[in-house]
Amino acid sequence: MRKDIIRTKMKEIEESITSVEEHLPKSFEEFSSMGLVKDGIYKRVEFAIENVFDICAIINTDLELGIPGDDEGIIDNLVDNGILSSQMKDKLKAMRGFRNIVVHRYGKIDDKIAFGILKEHLNDFYAFMEKIEVFLDEPAAIPKGI
Repeated sequence: MRKDIIRTKMKEIEESITSVEEHLPKSFEEFSSMGLVKDGIYKRVEFAIENVFDICAIINTDLELGIPGDDEGIIDNLVDNGILSSQMKDKLKAMRGFRNIVVHRYGKIDDKIAFGILKEHLNDFYAFMEKIEVFLDEPAAIPKGI
């Protein structure tokens, strides 16, 4: 198991989310007028989400859980093997959807909806990292030779 790489990615997630928290204002009005800072917030969240899915892919590959067709297949493998809960699966699906909106800017990002999501769901990153850290610290959870 590539624990060092996973922990490096978790540190990058934590740095990104901490930066977002430090710069995310209390009001939507302030957020909507932030210009490039707002774009930086979106970029940091995108980077954090990409790291979340990288971690999932590393675990799936290193534990040889199967060859998934996409991110959802990876998450399904982790849930089926007791590494992630179905509740975490739902949070990761929401993260992926948010990332797709930010990356592809479908139509245009609705800053009001995005602001609400950011205010409500940044803790999902911490919950994910906590679960992965517990998993990494459980030697019985990682098959020998991997």
